Amino acid sequence: MRLPLNLQALPKAELHVHLEGSIEPAIASQLASRYGAAISEREVTERYAPGDFARFLDAFKWVTSFLRGPGDYALVARQLAESLVRQNVLYAEVTLSAGVMLRREQDPLVNFAAVREAASQVPGIRINWIFDAVRQFGPQAAMEVARLASSARYDGVVAFGMGGDELALPAEDFRRVYEFAAAEGLHRLVHAGEMGGPEQVCDAVDLLGAERIGHGIAVMRSERTMDYLAARGVTLEVCPTSNLRTGALARQLEKAGARPSEHPLELFLRRGLRVTLGSDDPAMFETTLTAEYELARSMGLREPELVALAEAGFSAAFLSEEDRAGLLRSFQQRRALAETQDLV
Repeated sequence: MRLPLNLQALPKAELHVHLEGSIEPAIASQLASRYGAAISEREVTERYAPGDFARFLDAFKWVTSFLRGPGDYALVARQLAESLVRQNVLYAEVTLSAGVMLRREQDPLVNFAAVREAASQVPGIRINWIFDAVRQFGPQAAMEVARLASSARYDGVVAFGMGGDELALPAEDFRRVYEFAAAEGLHRLVHAGEMGGPEQVCDAVDLLGAERIGHGIAVMRSERTMDYLAARGVTLEVCPTSNLRTGALARQLEKAGARPSEHPLELFLRRGLRVTLGSDDPAMFETTLTAEYELARSMGLREPELVALAEAGFSAAFLSEEDRAGLLRSFQQRRALAETQDLV
């Protein structure tokens, strides 16, 4: 007799997770106490409560205000790495908000060195890093982040990304920044199609050369855009719980005239889009990568589709062909072992 697929044991890759969004309430309380603020875990949980996208951004700014030095970042990095190992995540690309660090007059490279060291002490996982700019801070600030990412590309920084308010400034404003990143050998990501529309996703691909799109759920509103992305092989990093908690899904469904329960994950797979699952800001959204797979199963995805999603995480990783092939072999070997253990 074969047992249902054990999603906790399923080998996984996590490509869309923000270090700062992984600060558990207990860790946030501990960080606050370092700076003389008595904040309970319950207060942190209340700050993290679901709301709209503006509420999420406020909570993100609030909790990251307690990240003031390398030791703070190291604490969070170790906690995240340990959590990923417990979920059988073999590989991760973790996003660091270097743009926020610069805005707060911190040294991102010093913080990054502490983060790398802390994460490296956790066995069982390989982690690379993405330096992220904040769109509403403007192209000059984004260029500073891209230059920092370039300087650290031999220390595990594989990509330059941009998050924040995707409607704040047009993609065209950041064309030169992304051209610089590409010339420096960095991979390129953009958060798009979360609160914005399909046109923001197209601009990210056409104008900025984005290889992966953070979220991208707005393309559910455009068959032409879905077909275009499928033909180009652009990967959508889909984060279902995040989409629910920030109100992004409700916004897109309203514009699409779809039923309130219809997340587009299954639609994307049917249309042949490349899709990965991510936890985004797991502590803030009270989720894990494993929980995202459980949610996908509850949406009706069958076991072969869940396994294919997991494999897609490794296929879309920003790695050399040799490294990617090695990880895929590890995935297949561990998957085969898990299958034998599921037989009773």
